[in-house]
Amino acid sequence: MAGPGGRVGAWRLAGARSTYLRGAAEQAIEWHPWGPEPFELAKRTGRPILLDIGASWCHWCHVMDEGTYADPEVARLLAQFFVAVKVDRDEHPEVDRRYQRQVGTLTGEGGWPLTGFLTPDGETFLGGTYFPPTDGHGRPGFRRVLKEVARLWKEEPEKIRQNATAVQDGLARMRSARAGGDPALDRFVDGVRSDLAAAYDPRNGGFGTAPKFPHPTAVSFLLWDAFDSGVAETAERARETLLRMADGGMYDQVGGGFHRYSVDDGWHIPHFEKMGVDNAALIATYAEGLQRFGEPRFEEVLRGTLGWVRGVLGDPAGGWGASQDADNAPGDDGGYFTWTRGELKSALDDGEFRLLVRFFGVGTEGQMPHDPERNVLFRLLPLAEAAEGVPLSAAPETVLRRAVEKLAAVRAQRPTPTVDRALYADINGRFVGALARAGSVLGDRAVIADAQRAADRWLNAAVEPGRGIAHRLDPNGAGGFGLLEDQVAFAGGLVELAGVLAEPKYVTAATELLTLVDREFRGEDGLFRDLAPRLYDGPAIGDLGAASYPLEDAPHLSANAAAALAFERLGALLHDEQWVDKARALLGPVAARIGGAGLFATGSAWAAGLLRAPAATVVVEGSGAPAAALARAARRAWHPNVWVFEGTPAPPFSLGVAVPEGRRGARALVCRGTSCAPPVTDPDAIAPLLASAAPATP
Repeated sequence: MAGPGGRVGAWRLAGARSTYLRGAAEQAIEWHPWGPEPFELAKRTGRPILLDIGASWCHWCHVMDEGTYADPEVARLLAQFFVAVKVDRDEHPEVDRRYQRQVGTLTGEGGWPLTGFLTPDGETFLGGTYFPPTDGHGRPGFRRVLKEVARLWKEEPEKIRQNATAVQDGLARMRSARAGGDPALDRFVDGVRSDLAAAYDPRNGGFGTAPKFPHPTAVSFLLWDAFDSGVAETAERARETLLRMADGGMYDQVGGGFHRYSVDDGWHIPHFEKMGVDNAALIATYAEGLQRFGEPRFEEVLRGTLGWVRGVLGDPAGGWGASQDADNAPGDDGGYFTWTRGELKSALDDGEFRLLVRFFGVGTEGQMPHDPERNVLFRLLPLAEAAEGVPLSAAPETVLRRAVEKLAAVRAQRPTPTVDRALYADINGRFVGALARAGSVLGDRAVIADAQRAADRWLNAAVEPGRGIAHRLDPNGAGGFGLLEDQVAFAGGLVELAGVLAEPKYVTAATELLTLVDREFRGEDGLFRDLAPRLYDGPAIGDLGAASYPLEDAPHLSANAAAALAFERLGALLHDEQWVDKARALLGPVAARIGGAGLFATGSAWAAGLLRAPAATVVVEGSGAPAAALARAARRAWHPNVWVFEGTPAPPFSLGVAVPEGRRGARALVCRGTSCAPPVTDPDAIAPLLASAAPATP
């Protein structure tokens, strides 16, 4: 099927905004971007749709593009029998969400690339994930799959209809099975606590087995749970998980930032893509861990991750790109991020080489399975133990730092994995909140300024009254209105920034977004739909008109849990119970739907737990060095729901209680709910006052 001027292949993708789509623009496949045109073409020609959903960061998407879709026979079969549609899951999360569920209902598989076969009405009748061009990897070859699907479409249309109906029936059964009674939130929290304890890995930290993902919401839940129950073992599980992730290969020991997940249960070998959404969540969680435990390693990782985010994903005009690819060339698998002994030896002097080989476990569990000569660096031994018997020119810490800097310089000369610089509101909102919090904890005004600059850019260019915030911000404007995750993630980020800066304009913007959510996104049982029908400006193809409710963490915070947390944090910031009441009203039906989701319900359980203890506020009064010391201590102290102000906050940040009278030098007031403890002048006294779940004593 040739295009205008006789053009053949994926010419329609050449001008796409998406990095992923543009990367396929030279393929021989007649790709169409998502939209009504290919579905109309399928109806006119009587052909099925081949739907490919992937992302620029996705390793197996590249493998399928470079192998399967580069195969001439695959291209011929697609051109003869199908209409091919390619979708970037970051650009169209609402499309990805629905077709993941449809394919998963039919096959039990999900993930990326997602391969779906659809009717011209957009209903799935067959699907899967990765397919090689010919039989292999334990999977049928795509040539054979395409021939069989084309045969079924022509010769057995009733079977096609039965499969499509089975998908819709399966989705209906899932909705019906989940619509149970409304369990008490305490029972819901207890159930998640029990599930999390069963999933915890006592040997390696984290949850479950390989492949092992970071679950930041689970760590925050454990920290809250230890605060609520006083059980030290629960906090220790959170601490151990953070430490093991920090020391593993999932954290980039040379360049900072976290890879997507670990392919083994010991955190040694990662899947190498680096996702903005994951790193935003982990920045917030490591800031929380630093407050709670004061671990120097957590500060190192926090600063390293911030360095990667600001240096690699940062946009000069404000905001952050979406991700960094796993690969740096066709056929690559971690080459940019891994090292041979020879590469290390040529980059380092003898003492540095011997120290790093021992410290980073070169030749042990970090060996790449497909090429054991290449190693992922992870922290195998304590530094002092690794340095024993190694002649060093300086202290081990100095030698390590100098050696890692050398490796970073060498790595910078390698072909670099592509960065997807697309600006998405959900990712940027999470970064605004994470950097605001991290900058406050670290006392780093430059980090907070990055959050503020991004917030201002989005508010000026991508927010419209009555429509909320757009999903994507491009040089030529904003687009993609009506998605829940954008509204709640950005509102949550604005709330955090408002509290750190005591800036009313961010409260106003957050309140407007959350009010819009409360009005436009309501669905059955008071849950929030993933898109608002009145606001959504995308084409209503296939299942997009049906209500869909993002309730489970994946593994980052679900949109409904994010809404509840934004309500709670705004209520605590303004001392306004109406927002807390909205969170409570939302979490009841959420708990009824996902009471058995275990690890993937921890975001909602965390939000439910925060309802059980009054929020805290610390007000630091006075000026000069004593007041600055109190403010630093307050921002480093931990409580699961606390705000810190320097000076008595002005409206709308009303304190909600009478300020105790007394000498007005440098002092800190620690308040919980409607009561305040007596003022303190010793910075070391603040953390103990926040550490207990019991109300402050006036």
